[in-house]
Amino acid sequence: MSTIGKARNACETSGAFLYQRHRPEKTLLYQLVSKHYPVFRQQLAEEGRMLPGYVQREFEDYLKCGRLEHGFLRVRCENCHEERLVAFSCNRRGFCPSCGTRRMAESAALLVDEIFPHQPVPQWVLSFPFLLRFLFASRPVITGQVLGIVNRVIATHLVKKAGYSKKTARTGAVTLIQRFGSALNLNIHFHMLFLDGVYVDADVEGGARFRWVRSPTSQELTPLAQTIARRVGRYLERQGLLERDAQNSYLTSDAVPVPGGPMDELLGHSITYRIAVGPQAGRKVFTLQTLPAGEPDECADTAGKVSGSSLHGGVAARADEHQKLARLCRYISRPAVSEKRLSLTSNGNIR
Repeated sequence: MSTIGKARNACETSGAFLYQRHRPEKTLLYQLVSKHYPVFRQQLAEEGRMLPGYVQREFEDYLKCGRLEHGFLRVRCENCHEERLVAFSCNRRGFCPSCGTRRMAESAALLVDEIFPHQPVPQWVLSFPFLLRFLFASRPVITGQVLGIVNRVIATHLVKKAGYSKKTARTGAVTLIQRFGSALNLNIHFHMLFLDGVYVDADVEGGARFRWVRSPTSQELTPLAQTIARRVGRYLERQGLLERDAQNSYLTSDAVPVPGGPMDELLGHSITYRIAVGPQAGRKVFTLQTLPAGEPDECADTAGKVSGSSLHGGVAARADEHQKLARLCRYISRPAVSEKRLSLTSNGNIR
């Protein structure tokens, strides 16, 4: 299937554009998926298990992404009549680096150009203990409710720190829920870009005023993390999903899916860094100390920790730091897989 389109002023002879077709089949990730995914699916089938349809579509569409034999757009320059073939994309949201990178760039441009005002914006990162990661992965509706609790706690903190009440001041935030860790493990956590201050009610001239507040310190983050953990715990208890005694918290039987489902087993292994299938199933994945995922100033050691939860802060873009805000927006909306960090060892293991 092909479609023809026109490209204005895209003549390469003018030096304005140079198109180079993406060739996914030459990347290591594509080669690994095309080699191992059929084996993985066959092994599950032999055990009488099946991946959900949406997971199978994610893999199968990725293997067609960027391949001309699965459809393309024929583009012709109106000036020189040169033609190029542009392969269709899968547009999936799971792990395709090409589609994920395009979505990252589009999301960052939207946030910087149309969403955020010209005010300071810090990044807050909230991670959760293992048992809650499994709950959130299997019940996304619960994740949304928990995010609402977290937003209210941080917004209330900013309003009070500025010296106002929730009736007279408001703040704003954009949150992206990331499902992955740097080791490609399942790690649901929140990346939140809050305004570093509040807008107060309009004055006599009819304009809202912005009141800046200082970025959070480690002394502030710890009680904030405690408040979040306490309120999230109370919410989960009211939903009948969490029970607590004097020493421990644990998910109830209603919150833990019946064992044997292929996705639940894969989720559990991924959260705990263990191999899920094959002859080494159950073994811990060997991990190496690597460079931080972000830039050096994005890994500031400012955090509050309580009961397995961790609330990080301290990285902020000033009102005049347009490029830094763009980097933060790209960072929180980045795709799960970085092909630059993927390689094979001398003995054939994937690093």
